Amino acid sequence: MSREKLESILKEVAAGSRSIAEALDDLRDLPFEDVDVAMLDHHRAFRTGVPEVVYGLHKTPAQIAAIVARMVARDGRAFVTRASTEAVLAVQENHPETRYFETAHILAVGEFPAPVPDRFVAVVTAGTSDLPVAEEAAITLEWLGTRVERVYDVGVAGVHRLLSRRELLWQASVVIAIAGMEGALATVVGGLVDCPTIAVPTSVGYGVSFNGLAALLAMLNSCAPGVSVVNIDNGFGAAVCARMIVAQM
Repeated sequence: MSREKLESILKEVAAGSRSIAEALDDLRDLPFEDVDVAMLDHHRAFRTGVPEVVYGLHKTPAQIAAIVARMVARDGRAFVTRASTEAVLAVQENHPETRYFETAHILAVGEFPAPVPDRFVAVVTAGTSDLPVAEEAAITLEWLGTRVERVYDVGVAGVHRLLSRRELLWQASVVIAIAGMEGALATVVGGLVDCPTIAVPTSVGYGVSFNGLAALLAMLNSCAPGVSVVNIDNGFGAAVCARMIVAQM
C-alpha cells in the first residue's frame, strides 16, 4: 500500500465517509500477507516509495498467478520481472488485461502512472544485445511513473554515436549505462554528464568476459567519479535506484 493510499483512507475516516471498521478491513494485511507461496510485503511502498515486485525466475506459473491475484486484489496492479510466457498465460486466465513486454520478460497488470514530464532517466546501451536488461530497466521506470529516454546501441566501438546524443544526456536527471564486453560505456558516460550514472554490466561478450564479470570489474574500477554499479544484468535494481534519486529532486 502506498503512502498516498494510506493517507486517503485516513482522510476518509476523518471526514466520516469511511467507517473505522471499513478502514481496519483495508489495513488488515499490513504490513504483510501470507499467501502460502509467498509473504507479500504490502508495507513496502509506504516505507520505500516502491511497491513490491515479483521476481519470476524459478517460480512456477501457478505460484506467480497466485501472487499476482492477491496483489491485484489488494492494490489493483502487479509487476513481475523475469517472467516466462507460461507464467503470462497463467496470469491472463484471471487477468486478461495483463501486458507482456517480451524483450524485458516483464508482465504487468494495472495502469502505468503518468510520468513527471520535466525530469527523465536516460537508459543507454552499448549494443543491441544489451536490450533485455535495458528494457527491464526502462519498463520498470515507466511502471514507477518515471519518464524514460532510450539511447540504444551507442557503444565505445563507435563512440561518435554516443556523442551525437550528448545534448539529450546533458538534460537527464540520471543515466543508466548498460554494457557487456569490457564495460567501457559507463566510464565514458560518467565523464560526459553532471548527473549520477548507474552502471549495469551485462553477461554479453565472448568467453573471457566471464558472463559479465569483466564488465562488472571494469565498471567498479571506473576512473569517472559519480559512477555507481549494480550487479550483472540487474536492470531492475538500476531502475529502482534511479527512481529513488529522481524522487528526491
